[in-house]
Amino acid sequence: MSASLKDIASALNLSKTTVSWVLSGRAEEKGISPATRQRVLRYATDLDYQPNLLARSLNTGTTGTIGLILPSISDSFYSQVAREVEMEAERHGYSLMICSSESEIERENRMIRVFRAKRVDGIILAPTKISKAEVERLVDENYPLVTFDRYFPELPVPYVIVDNERSSYDLVRRLIAKGCRKIAVVTTNPHLRTMDMRREGYVRALSEAGLAVGDELYAEVAFAGYEKRIDAVLDRLFERVPDVDGFFFTTHILALEAFRYCYEKGIDINAGYGLCCIHEMPAMRVLAPGMSVARMPIAEIGRQAVRLLLARIRSGGETSSQGESLVLPCELCFRD
Repeated sequence: MSASLKDIASALNLSKTTVSWVLSGRAEEKGISPATRQRVLRYATDLDYQPNLLARSLNTGTTGTIGLILPSISDSFYSQVAREVEMEAERHGYSLMICSSESEIERENRMIRVFRAKRVDGIILAPTKISKAEVERLVDENYPLVTFDRYFPELPVPYVIVDNERSSYDLVRRLIAKGCRKIAVVTTNPHLRTMDMRREGYVRALSEAGLAVGDELYAEVAFAGYEKRIDAVLDRLFERVPDVDGFFFTTHILALEAFRYCYEKGIDINAGYGLCCIHEMPAMRVLAPGMSVARMPIAEIGRQAVRLLLARIRSGGETSSQGESLVLPCELCFRD
């Protein structure tokens, strides 16, 4: 049988409360001397003491865990954010539970319910936004929740996003400055406000330059099965506008699939086309070395999402205003 707090306290002639404070990292806060702290930690290590997390959660009402729900774990952007969230959570003494919604609303709702049942102290979510019933329930119950990459403008939920409209505007302006006049936008998930903002930046850049904004240059790919659907969408685009001379990809995953499409069709994407994209992957420097990108501040997104969530956990889930939210700038990398 493993050692208990009582065993350690009896052996060292200390109270269980003192031992508990030391092992929970609150010794300095409670004024416990460094010598006593070292005695407890050394003895606990010798006994290979493992805390009873269930008992602790029953006593404190917290579990020391947070949940993270991603649209796709396989997407490098989300997996990198997950790493940053985990490192930051660990730095504050929290463990992380991760799952993927696969951009399916029913799965997302189920994962929210699972996290609630496991009594995580709060949830960080990149929502599908097709439905928000479970999210609204969390809001009604003042459950600690933060969204990132996507958000609900109509709900008082703190969020961390990038400046989607400005980043898109600056990228497309760059293509126009290079001489592109028929720039297509390749996008997905139009129901997401963040994707809509990227389209708005594209439209604003074209309009200010006096260029036509036509439906023929709008290429929308359904997210479910986008790898297979993008071929038909690009076929239609090239049929409608054979002299298209620029592409703005609203996500890196669409850019990669477009590169694959062009390779299979014998189209040299790096010759005669201006290219820009929101976010990038290392492979893009090889596949399209001249493509301009807006790099997402991944480390900052992860850190700030945890910071906002811990603030909500400490406040009991109360949130005062959208002022708690953050809009972060992207790092623009213009390449020729």
